[in-house]
Amino acid sequence: MNPSTATHGLITASPLADAIDLSQVRRVLIIKLRHHGDVLLSSPVFSVLKARAPDAELDALVYADTAEMLSGHPAIARMHLVDRAWKGAGLPAQAAAEWALWRSLKARRYDLIIHLTEHRRGMWLARTLGAKLRVAPRARGDDSLWNETFSHLYATPKTGNTRHTVEQSLDALRRIGITPDADERALTLVPGSAADASIDTILREHGLAERSFIQIHPASRWMFKTWPAQSTAQLIDRLAADGHRIVLTAGPGAAELALVAAIKAQCKAPIVDLAGRLSLKELAALTRRARAFVGVDSAPMHIASAMGTPAVALFGPSGEIEWGPWQVAHRIVTSTRHACRPCGNDGCGGSKISECLTTLPVARVLDEVRSLLNELT
Repeated sequence: MNPSTATHGLITASPLADAIDLSQVRRVLIIKLRHHGDVLLSSPVFSVLKARAPDAELDALVYADTAEMLSGHPAIARMHLVDRAWKGAGLPAQAAAEWALWRSLKARRYDLIIHLTEHRRGMWLARTLGAKLRVAPRARGDDSLWNETFSHLYATPKTGNTRHTVEQSLDALRRIGITPDADERALTLVPGSAADASIDTILREHGLAERSFIQIHPASRWMFKTWPAQSTAQLIDRLAADGHRIVLTAGPGAAELALVAAIKAQCKAPIVDLAGRLSLKELAALTRRARAFVGVDSAPMHIASAMGTPAVALFGPSGEIEWGPWQVAHRIVTSTRHACRPCGNDGCGGSKISECLTTLPVARVLDEVRSLLNELT
């Protein structure tokens, strides 16, 4: 039976005239050149494709700093990395690195390339690597060079904030005749034994057992997505008064650490501060052991989904339909006063401050956290 038209569960793949015969596909390159959360949200594409083509080798091409989002994924044979630092190394060094990457990709002799974004690098690779089957989103404008490059083009939403990003990525597979079952769209992130051991040690040092604490991750790399330090501090104090232990996490960036410092300065309750101390794999291992995650729209929020950790997510200018927690118990808190959201802007008027977040009442967030915790009891 052709795997691309096989029946899985109660769902049968669409009988597309140009559906790909996966039995003829030996090697696939899947390209996702975006940020950490975006890369993690593409992980079901690898899982679903491997389930349909178990004998094919699936490779990933991502930015080097996002590699931990997919490394260890059981469906991925090899990972190829683009290092953003190449641009700062000088033209000869950059050219050498780019040439080495292209040669390593060319040597894999891909039958199928699946490009999950509009990044131009994916188009040039599709044109030069020799794969006959090439899948990508249809260009939004009149870009004939792009559209002529790919054998299969899939549609993207005509209006924003209409479908979750996971589903939009899976549209690349739907376009070639693969319909994912509802139960195989979970995110996959593998912390690994070293990260698990490290977090177990840290938790023991602080007297924390698994599921005995709430993880609060107040920051995003995009600071216009964050809640004020004063509000976060008040939330922590009220949760501590309810008897909960709090573990505070953040990335190593100066802005994120400054936010954490401001939160701690205004907190009365004791906090286990792990901000800036954890690798992405360790962060995942920690999140898997938390009773609940509380934070803003960020990669760590998606990590909570991958780890199966219930989440309370605060959304401002970004859209919760497109980016919300995925396949996990959750609550979403948004402004009831700002009909303009989600606007997608970097703060109101480009100010880097989002009033739809700064005006969120602490009481509303606290109510949602308590509601979620009661549901888990």
